[in-house]
Amino acid sequence: MRKLNEENERIKRQYFEYLREADRQSEPSVDKVAAALVRFEESTGYKSFKDFHIGQAVAFKKELAKAKNAETGKALSKATVSATLRSVKAFFKWLAWRPGYKSRIGRSDCEYFNLSAKDGAVAHAHREKPFPSMEQALHAFRQMPGESEIERRDRAVLAFLLLTGVRDGAAASLKLKHIDLIEGEVIQDAREVKTKASKTIYTWFFPVEPELRECFERWVRHLREARLFGPDDPLFPRTAVEVREGRFQPVGLTRLNWSTAATIRKIVGGAFEAAGLPRFGPHSFRKTLVQLGERVCKTPEEFKAWSQNLGHEKVLTTFTSYGSVSRYRQGEIIKNLAVA
Repeated sequence: MRKLNEENERIKRQYFEYLREADRQSEPSVDKVAAALVRFEESTGYKSFKDFHIGQAVAFKKELAKAKNAETGKALSKATVSATLRSVKAFFKWLAWRPGYKSRIGRSDCEYFNLSAKDGAVAHAHREKPFPSMEQALHAFRQMPGESEIERRDRAVLAFLLLTGVRDGAAASLKLKHIDLIEGEVIQDAREVKTKASKTIYTWFFPVEPELRECFERWVRHLREARLFGPDDPLFPRTAVEVREGRFQPVGLTRLNWSTAATIRKIVGGAFEAAGLPRFGPHSFRKTLVQLGERVCKTPEEFKAWSQNLGHEKVLTTFTSYGSVSRYRQGEIIKNLAVA
């Protein structure tokens, strides 16, 4: 059981309220800040924040440099260390203006939480994250079984993600009323759907292999016509589970949405592994679709529409976050230019 410093807890509650209400941060973001501050307190033996001095910041950096990831047993990545230090530094900069603290904490003292220039460069270096080619994704989809109702739902999940690029959290919260099969449109209504930054997004089906759309449309029709699901029922219903022979067994589908995207990530990752491919997550499909867009879009306006379809207000977001030229493609382009 961890120790508590009541004075620290009171001021942290005020800071978390500031992050939620003034800085408009989400609850998961606030939770990460809370974890970073607890880590700092552990390094000081839960001393009062009023006793802060630059030696604590220096010692904390050294401790993080030696710390291990609890799951992998490996050293913390520079990116993780950097994020932790940034969170703690931001807190102390805020604290330096608070009554009872501003006479004890100099704002320049907070700069001692900075990483070295070298480590900072490593922490923020761009790394190309792997993503599946459309051919790999289609192979994984085609290998998925589709006999039971649960299996058909899982196939429809993968087909839908490739068809729309919708984020997994949003997909888990979608209802049937958000799907327009005639127009080929998904209405991610932020009032009901868990979208990034609570933004309403209008997404039309991307021009991918027809079998993906056919699979998804069959699933929607099955829910509406065979299961008699209504507009407010989930697009991807949660699995119903019962205890049989002393074990939890899936027995069908409920009329409830998944509370998180964990099952969607499990479905997608499992499909790739079952097909003998590296495990990919649902978010990687967005990169797959950006790569497809780079090939099929012929004008800036077309790529702008493609970008908006992914929920990006600025096309630069698509280029910088998703659309960097892969190493393989980079080599292919350079070689072709040499031939030309």
